[in-house]
Parts: sequence; C-alpha cells; structure tokens
Amino acid sequence: MWVFRDSRVPISALFENLEDGAMVDEFVEWFPGVSKEQVRDVLEHAARSAAA
Repeated sequence: MWVFRDSRVPISALFENLEDGAMVDEFVEWFPGVSKEQVRDVLEHAARSAAA
C-alpha cells in the first residue's frame, strides 16, 4: 500500500476522503503527518496520470 512519506497514512485515504466531500484543509488537519504540499503533489501526479 502506498503511503505519504514519513507517515503511515495511505494515499487511498486521501481519495476516499475527497470522494466523501472532505476538503484538502480538513484532510491535512485530520492527518497531521501529511502536508498540503504532499497532497498537492499526489493530486498533480494523479491528474497527469489520468491525462496520459
């Protein structure tokens, strides 16, 4: 399972929470080991992958 660097938070948790209507700020608040920059990087990577 892929996790955010230096945490045990799975990347899938981000997508699950976003699908359920959570905002990025909320996600970062709920998972203190994850930064906004990390979330942005994951979302940008996902967007590039989807476009390819």
